[in-house]
Amino acid sequence: MTYELIISEKPQAAQKIAFALGSAEKKRKNSVNYFSVKYKDKDIVVASAVGHLYGLGEKGGESWKYPVFDTEWKPTYKTQKAASYTKDYIKLLEELGKDADEVTIASDFDVEGEVIGLNVMRFALGRKDANRMKFSTLTKGDLIKAYDNKQNHIEWGQAKAGETRHTLDWYYGINLSRAFTESIRKGTRQFKVLSTGRVQAPALHFLAERERAIEAFVPEDYTELYLHGNCRSTDIKAQYIQDSKALEAQKTEEEEDDVSDDEQKIKSKAHSDKTKIFDKEFAEKVYTETKGKDGVIKEIGSKRFNQAVPLPFDLTSLQMEASTLLGFSPKRTLETAQKLYIEGVTSYPRTSSQQLPKELNLKGILEKLAKQPNFKDKVAKVLSLNPSVKPVEGKKSDPAHPAIHPTGELPTKMDNDMIKLYDLVAKRFFAIFGKPALRETNTIAIDVNSHTFIMKGTRTVEKNWHELYEPYVKLEDIELPKLEKGDAVKNKKIEKLEKKTSPPKRYTDASIIKELEKRSLGTKATRAEILQNLKDRAYIVDKSIKVTELGMKMDEILSEEVPVLVDEQLTRHFEEEMEEIREGKKEPQKILDEARAKLQVLLDEVRKKEVELGKKLAGANYEAQREMEKLGPCPKCKTGTIIVRRAKVSKKRFAGCDGYPNCNNIYPLPQAGKIVKTETVDSETGAPIIILLREGKRPWRLCIDPQSSMNKRNEQASAQEGEEPAPDTSAS
Repeated sequence: MTYELIISEKPQAAQKIAFALGSAEKKRKNSVNYFSVKYKDKDIVVASAVGHLYGLGEKGGESWKYPVFDTEWKPTYKTQKAASYTKDYIKLLEELGKDADEVTIASDFDVEGEVIGLNVMRFALGRKDANRMKFSTLTKGDLIKAYDNKQNHIEWGQAKAGETRHTLDWYYGINLSRAFTESIRKGTRQFKVLSTGRVQAPALHFLAERERAIEAFVPEDYTELYLHGNCRSTDIKAQYIQDSKALEAQKTEEEEDDVSDDEQKIKSKAHSDKTKIFDKEFAEKVYTETKGKDGVIKEIGSKRFNQAVPLPFDLTSLQMEASTLLGFSPKRTLETAQKLYIEGVTSYPRTSSQQLPKELNLKGILEKLAKQPNFKDKVAKVLSLNPSVKPVEGKKSDPAHPAIHPTGELPTKMDNDMIKLYDLVAKRFFAIFGKPALRETNTIAIDVNSHTFIMKGTRTVEKNWHELYEPYVKLEDIELPKLEKGDAVKNKKIEKLEKKTSPPKRYTDASIIKELEKRSLGTKATRAEILQNLKDRAYIVDKSIKVTELGMKMDEILSEEVPVLVDEQLTRHFEEEMEEIREGKKEPQKILDEARAKLQVLLDEVRKKEVELGKKLAGANYEAQREMEKLGPCPKCKTGTIIVRRAKVSKKRFAGCDGYPNCNNIYPLPQAGKIVKTETVDSETGAPIIILLREGKRPWRLCIDPQSSMNKRNEQASAQEGEEPAPDTSAS
């Protein structure tokens, strides 16, 4: 019996494809499920990969020599112990491929999905080409449409670009790791694997540069003056501003902030310098001339403006919004969005599009969503406000997928993270059909002895799209009292505040993803992974991203010894080249030859200085690790430092004061995972707060004192979220 063999990327997708085509029969072989179905009198077998079944490795076996550029694809079960389960998937695909007279690849339609399909086609099935299904949702209608309109070859541009990216990353990752490890061995006679990457190094560099700018920042003193007064029996507070032109400038600045899109949410709203008095003598002069002097309202202004409707979600804006509103890390957002896609309730998440084509039948999606009680009223409002169902769209497009949107399918299996993110995606979908919100900025200028103080507030006059996006609209309305020009203002007090300017702000989980996109570092699918790798290696910590001592030392050495490695221009260049491969404008070999040549020069430089470089790398790593073991001040003796120690006999780690034996303060520590200090202490116990990094699990922020209520709150929150609790620290 012959049949058509359809290959999906994940088992769940295989099941959805099979049952979309008909009444499928579930079968099992080699401990792996697959499906048999008849569609339009055609026998079809649907089986799946389980992500990447093949990975790049060194041809002829692993060695510790470098440079090495001779690669081959190998089954992952041969190179990774944790991937042993993939052997059964490969074996099944090989057997099913023997009787297949036609093969169709139905992996996710992106660069990574194409590589997965390419390798299954070549190595498991022994084929040179195959049909290709393209879809953006796992709904029955879209899957049938994708099958009926499948193309008769794979997407070779994507396949070549993906294979080139894997090869480039392997070249850099393996060769640099070996070069640095060999440098440490020759410089110190120690064996320590030290890894970096093609994109990781420049990403760490610009974060370290921000950290240096913060450390080098010298604050300036300035003064702010406030009028506390009373007008028409109403207490008021107004801020001194240096001239009326600045008043107009402030109006414009605020309105621009309100009108702009998601990108504006990560920008700090600094006060105009016109309200900051850097000249102390002038500040004292204004204070003296206004103290005890009553004022009069000299101007009342009001300006209305439209606040633009938010754009449809692409992956970057979804990660930013989920970080800001839900507290999700970019990696957590991507993983949850992928689950929603597999469940069939949202579209494919790895997209850079802000557009929703008419072919999606947006009205039909809304009508399906109306059947969900939580969304019924929202849908009714959308259809009443926008009968033509025309969405607001952005400029960014993606040739493979539309913007992220709900499919209208009824959710069934949803964990807490999925429920939260699904609600956010659905509400954003509703909002893009709304009208601009009407906002109003009101300003009152008060003259006090020829000096101007202002009151300013912005409020929402007409919610419009706000109502569709609630509860995710986070705007504070400030309504000013009803006063009139010429009203007298009783001066109750002039308040003088001495302040200092603030250093540059650290990037956050939300803003860093946008910054990586802006700098063309990584791809929409890999940026969250880049950030997570930096965290897993303890180079950065916290949601307000701080570069650790280890990260700073690593960047310092790389910047000094191998500056080309941290140059983001080189990474950006190769990203552009790979896009041209995808578009069919360039061939992979030319780009790979260029990469090998550039990497060879870099490695030659490393080899020339490997002994000295090895000493620096090992020394910096040791110094940074010792510094990172200093967790914080001792709350008991007040003079010592709590450091990580190990018991002499059991070798278990614990935290203790370095003032021992004069101070015997100790705390238990988790025995598994990497401990990263935060330089913050628990307000309740005074004990240091740490971050615990565990492979494949979410970082835990906890106080080393087991009695801290912070830990108890974390345990309760994790229980509510259905997550694994933090490791027990009650004994060490």
